[in-house]
Amino acid sequence: MPSTDSDRRPKYQKIADALREAIQAGEYGSGDRLPGENELMATHGVARMTARQALGVLKDEGIAESRKGAGVFVRDFRPLRRRGIQRLSQEQWGSGKSIWSADTENRTLEVDQVTVSEEAAPEHIGLVLDLADEDSVCVRRRRFVLDGKPVLLATSYLPTSVVAGSAITQENTGPGGTYARLAELGFKPVHFREEIRSRMPTKEEAAQLSVSAGTPVILVCRTAFADDGRPVEINEMTLDAASYILEYDFDA
Repeated sequence: MPSTDSDRRPKYQKIADALREAIQAGEYGSGDRLPGENELMATHGVARMTARQALGVLKDEGIAESRKGAGVFVRDFRPLRRRGIQRLSQEQWGSGKSIWSADTENRTLEVDQVTVSEEAAPEHIGLVLDLADEDSVCVRRRRFVLDGKPVLLATSYLPTSVVAGSAITQENTGPGGTYARLAELGFKPVHFREEIRSRMPTKEEAAQLSVSAGTPVILVCRTAFADDGRPVEINEMTLDAASYILEYDFDA
């Protein structure tokens, strides 16, 4: 009988596929320990490296995670549904809510790393914000952690000439966040544009998001525009792809 495509899969891939199917069938639930390297070696008659590669596939896909000294476990994490349209509505931030609260469904989202600084604008940022060479930007860098898991890195750039002396230059921007403060300053965002790409993480991103080097990240670059068409903020975000579902719900 001729070999099928599935028969030609590498041994480690067959093992990974079998484990994934077992997880999807409920044989292993969230937080359950998966068979270790020794168990996989004995069950499938493979070398340690093959067993290690199989578990590595599941870790790279975000399905499983290693716990030092304990083994590999089914990832106990429910993906975050990022509602791309609802979260940016004026109804959301205009009422004093964080735009992030539209995604969390009453789960605990924390910002555990915040820095705010005034810096020279990177060239690509200055071009979009239409800044002169000598103009600076307020840079807000944050890391967001959901249920104890880092899921997002965000860096916002705003013209210093617009936000100087406002709460936007402080770590805590207050109810409604940056967009509510921009509205108070006379630069209310009325239009947003998001560009989305994906790639593998840099070494620094992988460390900050606590993901393996094989787990892809989603890059979202959002530009906010005031009612005169002026761009007033650029937010460059790096998302753990295994932690997010991007949802866009709109009328035809």
